[in-house]
Amino acid sequence: MSLLEKMNKAIEEIDTSSMEEILHDDFEFYFHSSGTSIGKAEVIEWVKSGDVKNEKPPRILFENNEVGFDHSIVKFSDGKRQAVMAHYKFKDGKVIFMETAATNLDN
Repeated sequence: MSLLEKMNKAIEEIDTSSMEEILHDDFEFYFHSSGTSIGKAEVIEWVKSGDVKNEKPPRILFENNEVGFDHSIVKFSDGKRQAVMAHYKFKDGKVIFMETAATNLDN
């Protein structure tokens, strides 16, 4: 199973112990839309909250040992939906960086 497959499975199953293993200690999640970032602990708390759910498994567009890209349709607990393109960087076999670009969709 690829790193992105493992990460997407951990998010879907709200498996925070797997998230701890998959995310590098220096992990940064950069939100392209707002220009803000959050770290590993904040992402794991967000996953735990169940706020974000993929409508179907993300489509991995490309992945090697340095970078990955996937696309998904996500639904938030407030009912809003977005098409999300994500870019990942890997270091030491873990995800160290994630950047997203999102487009709001009609509910």
